[in-house]
Amino acid sequence: MEHIQQQFHCPGYYIRHATTPWEAFGAADLRRRVFVEEQKIFEGTDRDEIDRIATPLVALSTYAHEADAVVGTVRIHQPEPRLWWGSRLAVDRDFRQVGRLGAELIRLAVRTAQSQGCDRFLAHVQAQNEVLFRRLHWRSLEEVTLRGVKHVKMQADLGYYPPLTDAPAGWYHPTRRGRAA
Repeated sequence: MEHIQQQFHCPGYYIRHATTPWEAFGAADLRRRVFVEEQKIFEGTDRDEIDRIATPLVALSTYAHEADAVVGTVRIHQPEPRLWWGSRLAVDRDFRQVGRLGAELIRLAVRTAQSQGCDRFLAHVQAQNEVLFRRLHWRSLEEVTLRGVKHVKMQADLGYYPPLTDAPAGWYHPTRRGRAA
């Protein structure tokens, strides 16, 4: 009899603040895999001074509706009153086509900042991701090169992002049927 291997289908993802040590560690590890190993933008680590003040946000895959792995992350910080920045958006290679995780993390980032009085939300977006951000109601301000990689400085349309009442809790994002991880 021929063995048939079934692929695991994750029912959904938690999109929320990293609230436990394993989530924060998983976010840092994912960033290292994406920005150091895969894209080779940094050597050794992508950690910097912003990590001391930033809030890490995560996308968590689920097994039996329990969070089991960090598969996406972004960090946000407020360098001055009412001005917020998002940076280091990363989604695990095996999950990039699953359930719009990058878009959900972007929404959580801006909505979290909105809940804390944000007047302006900016990000330096890798040029290949500019279209995604435009679809999510961001506008391009200028092209820049950071660490040898083309980026676009972009600004979110805050009118499109209502504040969250419980930003750290985030939300559960179910996947569409037929999508596998």
